This record gives sequence, structure tokens and C-alpha cells, in this order.
Amino acid sequence: MNISLISPTIVTVPCFSGSPWYLDRLTPLSKYSLRTMRLPEALDNIEMYADFLAKQVADLDRYILVGDSFGANIAIALATRRPKGLEALVLSGGFAADPVTDPLTKLKLTAASFLGGELYRQITLRFHAQVLASPFDRDGQIPYSQSKIRSLFIENTPRRSYLSRMKAAFSANYLDRLSLIQVPTLVLTPDYDRLIGQKAARDLLEGMPDATEVILPRTGHMFRFTHPIAYANAIKEFLQLRLGDVAIAT
Repeated sequence: MNISLISPTIVTVPCFSGSPWYLDRLTPLSKYSLRTMRLPEALDNIEMYADFLAKQVADLDRYILVGDSFGANIAIALATRRPKGLEALVLSGGFAADPVTDPLTKLKLTAASFLGGELYRQITLRFHAQVLASPFDRDGQIPYSQSKIRSLFIENTPRRSYLSRMKAAFSANYLDRLSLIQVPTLVLTPDYDRLIGQKAARDLLEGMPDATEVILPRTGHMFRFTHPIAYANAIKEFLQLRLGDVAIAT
């Protein structure tokens, strides 16, 4: 078997839940080498998450970072360091600074985070799932309900990690460093997002020298989970346009 060119590895960075990606669902990207991970627990600083991510890609000569939501913020933090081997960036539902611009939503999220034990599972995570949900989730390629979103967090997100990640997300601000990111960047935006405001995407597009946006119609913030084929196709088209076709084994 001969391969004339080694394609970059797609490294997927988890969302706020911390759960590794379901790579088998990203079938349009099957010709690429894919890698995922679980976020470490209880880190309360995005730079520490970026340090963790840097270790995950240290063995790669060429790679693409695909960060979703909270994971997009981590990917941005690493990308501003201009790491060797980074060839492209994909940010879905992402943000460079505190993404919750609605004061009432932020107040509710903060208040709910003080609840512990069963109240954390029954109230905090129920409200969090409500904020993440969209009218399009049940009609997705993989239908999702608020109950299913909540289960994702129950299974993967201890309360201490939830609190730490809230602190990290609310305190991080990379707006002044976005210009350091020189690689081609896709800002992948859902059609409907109650949690991340439209300003977040505008900030990314205005701050990065080589960023383009694709809005996936009839999708919500959880579109990586609910519309994985459409999501992966958007990434594939972007990478083919900017980096060319993947290597073919012969």
C-alpha cells in the first residue's frame, strides 16, 4: 500500500459536557484519520484546557482542530499560540469571550449552579438542557429531546466539572488575540441558538484574518449530535476547498 501524501488528522475537541465525540457518526469524514478525547475534570481555566489539548496533538505533524461550543473556545486558545502542525480550524457554536449575553439566562445558569446532589441533576441540568435545545432537534438525523441532552450531562459531567467549566467559559476572553490565528477557519453556525448569541459568530469572523461562516439551516446548538451528516459534510467541503482532497491509498 502506497500513500503519496499523509493527510492531516482531524482532532475533535469536546463540548461543555466533556464527553468524547461520536466519531462513527461523522461518516462523510471517514477518509480522514479522526481523533477525540475526554476533557479533564475540574479545570477552571481555558489555558489549562489548551495545555491539555496541546499534549493530545504533540505527536501529530499535521492536524485540524474541530472544536464544538466550549471545545471551540479551547481550540481558539491553542490556535492563538500558533502551534506547529495546525493547518485549519473549525469552530461550531463557538465563542472567543463570555458567550451568554442574555442577563436573565446568565443569572439562571449561575443560580442553578449552586444546587448540589440530586438538585444538580434534576434542576441545574434540566435547565441547561432547556437552554441548549432547539425546535429542530427532534427532526434531526439523530432525534434528540431535552431529556436526552440532560442524560448526556448526567453521564459525563460531575458537578465540580460543571462549575469549573462555567468559570472558565465566563472568564476567558480571546477577542484581542484572534488576529494571531492565521490558518483557514470555518465558523459553523446553527440556525437557532438560545445559548450562544449571534454576536459570538460575528466576533470570530471579524477577528480572524481567514474565517468564513456556514450556517446550517434548521439546526440548533446541539447540531453536532442531531445532524452529524450535515455537520460533517460542511466540514468536508470546507477542507476540500481549502486543503484539497485527502490522500488515497493505492
